[in-house]
Amino acid sequence: MSAEGGTKAVMAALLANSGIAVMKFLAFALTGASSMLAEGIHSVADSGNQVLLLLGGKRSRREATPQHPFGFGRERYIYSFLVAIVLFSVGGLFALYEAYHKAHEVHEGLPNELLDGRWWWVAVVVLLGAIVMEGLSFRTAIGESNKTREGASWVEFIRRAKSPELPVILLEDFAALIGLVLALLGVGLSKATGNGYFDVAGTAGIGLLLVAVAFVLAIETKSLLLGESASPQAQVRLRERLLATPGIERVIHMKTLHLGPEELLVAVKIGVPQNASAADVAASIDAAERAMREAEPAAQVIYVEPDIYVEGHRPDPRPEAPAPAEH
Repeated sequence: MSAEGGTKAVMAALLANSGIAVMKFLAFALTGASSMLAEGIHSVADSGNQVLLLLGGKRSRREATPQHPFGFGRERYIYSFLVAIVLFSVGGLFALYEAYHKAHEVHEGLPNELLDGRWWWVAVVVLLGAIVMEGLSFRTAIGESNKTREGASWVEFIRRAKSPELPVILLEDFAALIGLVLALLGVGLSKATGNGYFDVAGTAGIGLLLVAVAFVLAIETKSLLLGESASPQAQVRLRERLLATPGIERVIHMKTLHLGPEELLVAVKIGVPQNASAADVAASIDAAERAMREAEPAAQVIYVEPDIYVEGHRPDPRPEAPAPAEH
């Protein structure tokens, strides 16, 4: 997945959320609807998250240093994890607190601007406009994702994507659209029935939605931070090119690790002919590295270890775990 596609989706989401946040706060000031305040904070959190994603992308492009010899590609994962924290705390928890606070006001029978005021229609107009703008942002994210999704389902794409930006924007935009619908229902039903608890329910629904999305993002980003292997398709391509390289009889074992979304480490042990000279082995290794980079351009760090393969030997050099002692 190219960083360019992710940056385009992030910029589209940032522009949409910045404008939407202003409109939501204006609607809240005029109507007093708690769901509008929750949605306004939601849009502010989303805008901040997009800034974090852009900052992470910029910092990840720094040159490697002696202290960080494999570069800074994982900065994008770290900032994506921060996005999950912001979405959980600033978005989800605030919306739940606002729902609790508004429920107390409704229960005490305090004045309700949404029910008593004449500007309730502003909230409806703002929410409908926000749905259109979020829909355009969501369409951009879907279009960029389709360029690299390779036929995978959306759930598989979000779970397996190595670039965090598009999955984050997809989930944020999806949550934003659902949240807008909840806010619209809360405002509309409250005004239609005169029951402020519908506004409370819409606000609580927004909070629960954001908390759930934050958990999903945290789980997926945690896996990337721990280090994921290359996709099965990429591993097949690497193995095929290795086996097609002259002087390589077999792939004894291969391990891959994403140092960043577009930076892959490949460590492979190959079997070479028993009578091969050192020069022949060196030439085979050089050819194998070129072939792997052609098959998978993300394979920027490659370590190839030659060996003489003997039938019956374990392909993985790690020692077996000792057998449990008998009692």
